[in-house]
Amino acid sequence: MIKTISSAQNPFIKELIQLKEKSRSRKKNGLFIIEGKRELSLAIKGGYKINSLLFYPDLFSETEAKAMQHYGIEIIEISQNVFQKLAHRQTTEGIIGVVNSKSHSLDELKFLSKNPLILVAEAPEKPGNIGALLRTADAANVDAVIIADPLSDLYNPNIIRSSVGSVFTTQIAMASSVETIAYLNQLNFNIFSAILQKSVPYNTQDFTLPTAIVVGTEAIGLSDQWREAALANIHIPMSGVIDSMNVSVAAGILIFEAKRQRDFR
Repeated sequence: MIKTISSAQNPFIKELIQLKEKSRSRKKNGLFIIEGKRELSLAIKGGYKINSLLFYPDLFSETEAKAMQHYGIEIIEISQNVFQKLAHRQTTEGIIGVVNSKSHSLDELKFLSKNPLILVAEAPEKPGNIGALLRTADAANVDAVIIADPLSDLYNPNIIRSSVGSVFTTQIAMASSVETIAYLNQLNFNIFSAILQKSVPYNTQDFTLPTAIVVGTEAIGLSDQWREAALANIHIPMSGVIDSMNVSVAAGILIFEAKRQRDFR
C-alpha cells in the first residue's frame, strides 16, 4: 500500500520543510531533499541512500513511483498543496526524495588514476558559484573536488539545482585549508594556486603529475597559506580592462589546460 499525505501540517511534512529551508536541520538529521528525476537518478548512481520518495500524481505517475520500490524506498503520494510547499522549483517533475547525506571527509577520497587531478575551492560562499564549479569538475571528469574552509552547506537546494545534479557525480571532500594542504603534501600533489600577484602564466606549468588546482573567491582571492603552499602561483593572462573573471570560468580554463597536457603527454 502507498501512504498518502494531503496536509502540509502533517508532522513529517513539517520536518521536510525544515530540511528544505534550514542548513541546521539538514546537518542535525543527516538528511536532505532532492527534486527531479535526473537528480534522483544521479544520486542513486552516486551511492546515496534514498529513504523516502514523495510524488504528486498529476506530474509523476503512480506506476513510475512503484517502480522505485525495488530500491527499498518508502513511497508516499502527496497532494498539490504539499508538493508546492516542498518543491524548490515548480518545474520539478512532481518527485521529491528524502536522502541520507554523506560525511565528505578527506580520508574517504579514492583515486583510480596514478596522476589524479583535483580542484580545490577555498571558502566558496555563493551557491550558484559552487554549483558551477561542480559542473565544471564533472565536465572535466576530475578525480575529486575539495572545498576548503566551507561556508555553505553542500546540500543547500540552490547548490543541488545549480550543479544540475553534478554534486552527486564527483567525489567531494570538505575540510579546513590547513587539513587540505597537509593532505595534499602527504600524497605528493603539486599545488598550483590561482593568484594574480607574483604569479606566472598558467600555460607555462606542467600539470601532468598529481595536481591540485586551487581557486579562491572573486572578491578576496586565496589566503596567504595557499600562496605559500603552492609549487607555483598561476594566473590567466587577460587582455581586457577587468582583471578578474567568474571563479567557475577560471577553474574551467585551468582544469582543461591540465586535461589537454595529459591527453598529449
